Amino acid sequence: RFCLPFVLASLPMMATGEQILPALQDSWGDFWLFRFFVNAAGYASIVVPGFLLIQYFKRRNYLETGRGICFPVIKSCVFGSEVKSVHQEDGSLPPRAEPTESSTTRQVFKLLFCAAGLQASYLTWGVLQERVMTRTYGATETDPGEKFTDSQFLVFMNRILAFTVAGLYCALTKQPRHGAPMYKYSFASLSNILSSWCQYEALKYISFPTQVLAKASKVIPVMMMGKLVSRKSYEYWEYLTAALISVGVSMFLLSSAPNRHVSTVTTFSGIVLLGGYIIFDSFTSNWQDALFTYKMSPVQMMFGVNVFSCLFTVGSLLEQGALLESLHFMARHSEFTAHAVLLSVCSACGQLFIFYTINQFGAAVFTIIMTLRQAFAILLSCLIYGHAVTVVGGMGVAVVFVALFLRVYARSRMKKRSKKLPAGETPVQKV
Repeated sequence: RFCLPFVLASLPMMATGEQILPALQDSWGDFWLFRFFVNAAGYASIVVPGFLLIQYFKRRNYLETGRGICFPVIKSCVFGSEVKSVHQEDGSLPPRAEPTESSTTRQVFKLLFCAAGLQASYLTWGVLQERVMTRTYGATETDPGEKFTDSQFLVFMNRILAFTVAGLYCALTKQPRHGAPMYKYSFASLSNILSSWCQYEALKYISFPTQVLAKASKVIPVMMMGKLVSRKSYEYWEYLTAALISVGVSMFLLSSAPNRHVSTVTTFSGIVLLGGYIIFDSFTSNWQDALFTYKMSPVQMMFGVNVFSCLFTVGSLLEQGALLESLHFMARHSEFTAHAVLLSVCSACGQLFIFYTINQFGAAVFTIIMTLRQAFAILLSCLIYGHAVTVVGGMGVAVVFVALFLRVYARSRMKKRSKKLPAGETPVQKV
């Protein structure tokens, strides 16, 4: 009796539902927070059953009672070998190999090769990232074209290629015996894909230079996460440089120009997304640091994290029906296909250059190269896409990079001093 009037009143809406539903979907789909929760629901549909299975095998004491063809797979995924190695000095990477030859020319050539590889990979990646997320495809004189809006598909493209490259590298080279339970990679993987999604999505609301400076300021939440997750302690100069970075970023964000381009206007949504990126990325680095207590190589870490990243993203895309939609977009716009593939290649090659550079020259040289890359990325973005930077904003950028170089200098001095410490004393851990 009470449902009949409601049904009768809804008949006109049902008759025109084909027009109303797409409009509702478009309005909700344009809201980044809605897309975030939809993606998170997709990940939860994989994480929750996986968590229940892990708890089931642990309660059953599967290592003692399990048998059959699936036993090695379940043991590797849930239990691992549980053999930990001594925590390495740098936390996340093995000690770099000292060169067997003292040829200065050979070392200079290697350094130039690493610097050129890192700059080419990540500068190209940054330019393409801004192109894909802020510009249209297929524009003509009569058609304004269409933008690609699914950031999760770009994350999937990056991870599937990184997974392939890392898998081939592990198969073709000798790697340490793996001991970590595979499921532990899923935590770093989940935070990694969420941070990457926030990074892509933020470009819809803020300029690329703003995003680069926000990345530079992530040392602050990394230190906070280090205290919470790893119980690390820090030196006074680390707090000082973190404060300088905060001041520089604030100067840039609060500066304004009268003729500023529309795309450089920082919005609340962009700030929130950048905050999400920094928080998720800080958790990823600290969780990976904890995982390196197991005996593994950086490429094994890259492979393990990307296995789960591919699983999470492809599962979520299939559940939303967004995978086919993105593939159709690629079919309609060959230029986008080229950009997406090149974006993934640069991301995967960049990770390999990171491992090689730190192994050959150490973390200090790598940090200097990447700090210069951030400065070049801001300059390149301003030149190509016409972003305006005021005098105050430029001073803020300068303060940030001076603070970053001070961190590199102070850290190198601390490492030299720590080598002179008496036996039994250990220096504090740093980010």
